[in-house]
Amino acid sequence: MRAVIQRVSFAKVEVEGQIVGQIGHGLLVLLGVEQADDKADADWLTAKISQMRIFGDENGLMNRSVQDIGGEILVVSQFTLHAATQKGNRPSFIKAARPEQAVPLYEYFVQSLQEKLGKPVPTGIFGADMQVNLLNDGPVTIIIDTKNKE
Repeated sequence: MRAVIQRVSFAKVEVEGQIVGQIGHGLLVLLGVEQADDKADADWLTAKISQMRIFGDENGLMNRSVQDIGGEILVVSQFTLHAATQKGNRPSFIKAARPEQAVPLYEYFVQSLQEKLGKPVPTGIFGADMQVNLLNDGPVTIIIDTKNKE
């Protein structure tokens, strides 16, 4: 799994002009599922995201997690995170999981985040043409790949 995590003041996702998910202060997670992913990847990633200390404390240091601040998380599926760009100018998405594999893992990921946060986690609509609007706070943007744990 590959995730782009952005600390946001707000974020929303729309489909056909309708807001389908939105949050205030918290994290926007763009999530890509690849063929080699499984529930262990989702478990590791949800633990990492929910506990990542990227929110300021009373001294302005990044020492608090989204859980610590009572923040929210919005998850948006994005298979293009697995674009292979080595050859030519047209990205290949051959590593991205097909919907029959990706949807259950995406749903498992969201459910796991909800359990960790103790509150609903809004989402986009898997496979839909979505418009994402956000105000990146910081800016803070972090990329995590469960196959390349840096």
